[in-house]
Amino acid sequence: MLSAKQQILKRVFDILLAIVLVPIVVFPLILLFVFTSLDASSFGIFRQERVGKNAKLFTLFKLKTMRLLPDSTLVISNFGKFLRRSKLDELPQIFNIIIGDMSFVGPRPDIVGYADKLQDEDRIILSVRPGLTGPATIKFSNEEALLSRQENPLDYNDTVIWPQKVEINLDYVRHWSFMKDLRYLWFTIKQLLH
Repeated sequence: MLSAKQQILKRVFDILLAIVLVPIVVFPLILLFVFTSLDASSFGIFRQERVGKNAKLFTLFKLKTMRLLPDSTLVISNFGKFLRRSKLDELPQIFNIIIGDMSFVGPRPDIVGYADKLQDEDRIILSVRPGLTGPATIKFSNEEALLSRQENPLDYNDTVIWPQKVEINLDYVRHWSFMKDLRYLWFTIKQLLH
């Protein structure tokens, strides 16, 4: 588990990196927000309650990738598919990082019903801020495609993917190092560029 000093180091790094990135990210984010709003015919930011550090709930921000059809069906738009593939829909989470709900690196924040249900030793995953990227995120970067090929995606997620994510995230928290965080960031950038 991360010590208080390690958590402070991690938070200081998040703040400094965010200060560097915000001027670079803001203009493209505004453009993407406008396109997303037009594409979705509604406010372009998607908000969802997620489980954060110490199981505290917070509001996660993303660019909208779905549009509501006249028959009240939600579908992923073509622009939304591009945003998801490129991971650009995650850009607004820089504000989650700035306000302290998230970190650049850590276990991904889950919806209610997963991380908040962790038991015993597995709960140490909740001792750190959830991340924009991390080892489990990198391993399952094709999760959406993987689930789409399953007969029962929810069951596959709950019985195959979720247990693996828990093990990977436990290992991350138990053996955290600043250098590993830098490697995860670098690997994520390389993945996105490909």
